[in-house]
Amino acid sequence: MNTTYTFHISGMHCNACILLTESELLEHPSVSSARSSLKTHSVEVTGDFGAATPDDIALKLSALLEKHGYHLSTEKTVAPKNWADFRYALPIALGFVALFVALQKMGIVNLVDTGTVSYGTTFLVGVIASLSTCMAVVGGLVLSMSATFAREGDRVKPQLLFHSGRLSTFFLLGGVIGALGANFSLNTTATFVLSLIVGLVMLILGINLLGVFPWAKQLQPTIPKFLSKHAYGVSKLNHTLTPLLIGVATFFLPCGFTQSMQLYALTTGSFMSGALTMFAFALGTLPVLALISFSSFSIQGSAKAGIFFKSAGLIVILFALMNITNSLVIAGLIPPVFNF
Repeated sequence: MNTTYTFHISGMHCNACILLTESELLEHPSVSSARSSLKTHSVEVTGDFGAATPDDIALKLSALLEKHGYHLSTEKTVAPKNWADFRYALPIALGFVALFVALQKMGIVNLVDTGTVSYGTTFLVGVIASLSTCMAVVGGLVLSMSATFAREGDRVKPQLLFHSGRLSTFFLLGGVIGALGANFSLNTTATFVLSLIVGLVMLILGINLLGVFPWAKQLQPTIPKFLSKHAYGVSKLNHTLTPLLIGVATFFLPCGFTQSMQLYALTTGSFMSGALTMFAFALGTLPVLALISFSSFSIQGSAKAGIFFKSAGLIVILFALMNITNSLVIAGLIPPVFNF
C-alpha cells in the first residue's frame, strides 16, 4: 500500500537540486512519486515500502542521493555555517583580486572593461560554475552517463559526443539569443535593466556560494520546471546519440550561472557576440566536466570544500559588483569607479 513520508534533505543548494533529487528518488522501485522543496529543504515521498520504518526508508533512499552530496533524515539537521572558513577564503579572494588587477594593468588579460562583460569573464564564470554546487545537475548527468557507458566498455566516444554537443549548442543557441536581442531592438534603458539583472543574479549566486545565508537560495532564478524536466529526461533515452542529446539539453537545465550568461547574451544584440559569450562560458566548464567524465572528481567531497566555495563566492560577488557598478556608470547614474 502506498504511503506518503516527508523527509528532510541536507545538501540542497539551488533549484537544480529539486530536479536531481526527484529524478534520483523516482529511480527506486518502491517510489511512485517524489516532490522536493528548496524552501523547506524537504521531500515528500510516496511509495510502498512494506513494514520498513521511516528511519530505514530514509537510510535506503539516502544511498541513491549520497553520490550527489544529499542525505535524507527524519529529523531536521542544521548545516554548520563554518564562519572560520573565511579566515582562509578572504585572503584567497583578495589575492585573486590583486592578481586580476595586476594582470589587467599589464594588459595580459581583459576580464572586465568599462562597458561589457568580456569573453575572459564568461570563461572564468564558466570555470567557477563548473566547480560550484549550482552545476549539480550537469555534473550528475555526466557522472551517470560516464558510468553507464563505461559498463558497456565505451568511455571515450560518449564523452566526445557529450562535450561536442554541449559546446556547439551553447555557440549556436547563444547566437540565436544574441540575434533575438537585435530583433527586439533593445534600447539603452532595456540594455541597462538586463545588465543590472545579470549583475544581481550573479550577486545572488555568489552569496549562495558562501553558504551562510540560506534565505538567498530562494531568490535564485530558474527556467520553467517542465522545460528542465524534459531536458533532464533526455538522459533516460537509450540511443547511441544520447550523450550528444544530453550535451544539447544542458543548455536548458536550471543552472543560475548559465541563465545569467544567457541574459547577458541577449543584451549583446549580435549573433556572433551572443554565440562567443555562451561558447566561452561552456569552454570554461569543459576542464572540470571532462575531469568528472573520466573520474569521480567532486569538489563537494573535499575536506576543503567550504573554503573553496566561500572563496569562489567572494570572487563571484566581486564580478557582480563590478557589473552592477559599470551598468550604473553607463546609465550616467554614478561617476566611474574602477580605473582598470
